Amino acid sequence: MRSRTVSFSVRLLHYSDIENAHDDPELVAGLAGTIGALRDDRTLVCGTGDNVAPGVLPLVSEGEIALDFFETVSPTVETFGNHDFDFGPDRTAEIVRRSPQRWLSANVRLNGSPFAGVDPWHVERVGDERVGFFGLTDPTTPSIGDSDNRLAFTDPIAAAGDAIDALRAHDVDHVVALSHLGRRDDELAATFDIDVVLGGHVHSERVERLAGTVLTRPGSGGHTLFEIDLPTGDVTRHAVADGSVDSALAATYRARIANAGLDTVVARVDDPISRTDADAFRGESRVGNFVADAYRWAAERALGTDLPVVGLQNSGGIRTGPPLAGDVTAADLISLVPFDEPLIVAELSGDTLRSVFAEAADTPGFGESDWWHAHVSGARLTYDHDDGRLRAASVGGEPVVDSARYALAFPEFLLYTTVEFPTLTADLPIERLDTQYELLIEYAEAVGIDPSIEGRIVRNGV
Repeated sequence: MRSRTVSFSVRLLHYSDIENAHDDPELVAGLAGTIGALRDDRTLVCGTGDNVAPGVLPLVSEGEIALDFFETVSPTVETFGNHDFDFGPDRTAEIVRRSPQRWLSANVRLNGSPFAGVDPWHVERVGDERVGFFGLTDPTTPSIGDSDNRLAFTDPIAAAGDAIDALRAHDVDHVVALSHLGRRDDELAATFDIDVVLGGHVHSERVERLAGTVLTRPGSGGHTLFEIDLPTGDVTRHAVADGSVDSALAATYRARIANAGLDTVVARVDDPISRTDADAFRGESRVGNFVADAYRWAAERALGTDLPVVGLQNSGGIRTGPPLAGDVTAADLISLVPFDEPLIVAELSGDTLRSVFAEAADTPGFGESDWWHAHVSGARLTYDHDDGRLRAASVGGEPVVDSARYALAFPEFLLYTTVEFPTLTADLPIERLDTQYELLIEYAEAVGIDPSIEGRIVRNGV
């Protein structure tokens, strides 16, 4: 913080990655109520991306549902997350136009111009304090919602330097980054004189100080709101479950859910299946096995191939939420993978498949260093973190043979990102099946939902 006499303090309220909280009326209304209860004339409300999608209601409304939240909360500033482009840049631009907050982005471009006409930086005055904000988005955001490849993401560090220079030229008292960069927040803090980095993208909470910079990250799902005091940098964590609930917003969301017509029961689960970050990212889990099994089943049924088939789900594609328990509805299964994308089946050689398996231990920018990034069906993997090697891989009970041919069923998303499983590209011979969540529903209706832990993934040295 700048050294000067301060006569008025500023509070930042930081939310991020609320995602499928849009499918839980009490939770999203609790976040809104908590913000409302804390807000006063010295408060600035800040969002750092993935607050439009994903989720069931975001999917069926193409992000419209987020406007209900934004209009209630009336945020001060917001930047873009990667999932805020899930419905294409034109839809995102419409959401921007209809939102009450000021959107900021220093590194997102559309056809070479600032996206949706948003500014790279902005100065807010609170009392006699001038707070400068700028926004950044992960440049590896895939273009799956941008079939014409009109979106581009410039280097965020260079863009940050330009924005900070402009803010300093306007004599701001505090510089605050709205960041959806994940682990690159550390690089941002180490490179520049920034007072606060409000982060997102990584789905775990964080409160730290690095080189004099305060870094916060509320995690995913709208469970946590951070309050940051300026100029001290003191951080207070507010658990949304302990806060007020905006009853009017909760009623609006309940009506949206009722009108969506997704309450058809498709299966019953007697042994609840948890859907936590640990289930997604800490190795084999029941929920991961269910999704991967459904993919393999769908590929075998649709293609009738003689090749051994493997189902693969990237861990980041499984969304957290309440356990699957009792009567499971279509909405419950859509919420697991709430993306309007088909399942892909590719034919691979054994050595290529082995490369894909090895990449399950690579850590993208949105992940923690020890996260595991794959769930599989029809395969068994042994990986040693001590020396960074895939020790063994088998399919159908037999070791993978480099010269043999295999079929791999996986989400289309993996064809468009170079961060996860870069071996998988559109150059492979592929078939497109139905939308992923539709296949989950079909599998649940035909086979049921009763996954178990089978030793499919063994992680030594962890």
